[in-house]
Amino acid sequence: MSCLATLMTTLRGTLTAAAAAAALATVGTGAAHAAGWPPLQDGGYLYSGTAGTGTVTSVDLSDLGTCHTLAAPARSVQVASGSASVLLYPGAGCTGAHPWATGSLVQSDLPAAARSYRVVPA
Repeated sequence: MSCLATLMTTLRGTLTAAAAAAALATVGTGAAHAAGWPPLQDGGYLYSGTAGTGTVTSVDLSDLGTCHTLAAPARSVQVASGSASVLLYPGAGCTGAHPWATGSLVQSDLPAAARSYRVVPA
């Protein structure tokens, strides 16, 4: 293989990798923002409206295990943490038959309004 052919192959591979990296950099961020969500940021946040709208309640992700009852029900959630997730309960005082777990990276509307929550390890 000549030096020119080797250079062309290397250049083609570099351009392909750069295009793939640029495409992947927009995955997730554009879709969430286009849907009306606030930009993803470190921490945990509960919203009284869907799609990250309404009154915001900050979640202390270092407060593991403590049950918190909300003043107003949450209808959407955003969590960006490498170590914590949030269990959301339909009843006050962390009651209800089926809590909903977030995972450590999520932007989602809740299947039902949450009236309380507890932070747990991810």
